[in-house]
Amino acid sequence: MPFFMNTSKTAAWEVVWNFIIHGGWFMVPILLCSLIAVAVVVFKLMTLGKALIIPSRLAHELEMIEEQLEKGQLKTLQSDVTAGETALDRLCAVAFHNAGKSQGEVQEAVQSAAREEIVKMHTGMPALEVVITIAPLLGLLGTASGLVLVFANVGQGADAARVGQGIAMALNTTVAGLAVAVPTVIAHSHFNRKIETMAARLEVLMGKVTSACHQHVYLKNR
Repeated sequence: MPFFMNTSKTAAWEVVWNFIIHGGWFMVPILLCSLIAVAVVVFKLMTLGKALIIPSRLAHELEMIEEQLEKGQLKTLQSDVTAGETALDRLCAVAFHNAGKSQGEVQEAVQSAAREEIVKMHTGMPALEVVITIAPLLGLLGTASGLVLVFANVGQGADAARVGQGIAMALNTTVAGLAVAVPTVIAHSHFNRKIETMAARLEVLMGKVTSACHQHVYLKNR
């Protein structure tokens, strides 16, 4: 059984290698695009986790922030977010740091910090967009090059080997370019939707925080 498994693996690798070789030089940048896409996807999976952006524990505490304000526990929450390292912690720290100012000034400070956090969440997304655009174009370039080779050989007496080489180049690069672009489009759409969802959630929670900060200052000055 292991022998047949090793044989099948070897045959599969030979098929993949022949596919790449017959695609010509345009397969090199297409493979580079695939490596970039994989690296960015892994990076986004590691950095866009909910625990790193909006931890459930802190989100629950902010949902109940008015009750904490009534119980006088806002100071405890302030010390907790100051020591935190998530995006929600940092935004809460900005709100608490500006708590003595007017509500409009607090909201402006939080919005500026939120824009910075959203920019961080979009890190790597432009690279996926470039791969989505470039990979199919590289496939088309390979297709055009392969067809040029085919027609050039047809005009010179139709060498079957070279015609076959040109056809292989034309088809393989097209397939490779689309094979890289399609999953990259799916990943880009998924991450983009995830960022939009978390940004909306941050906006709701920070609205509660800025309102609570304003109310806390008002009650303290009465």
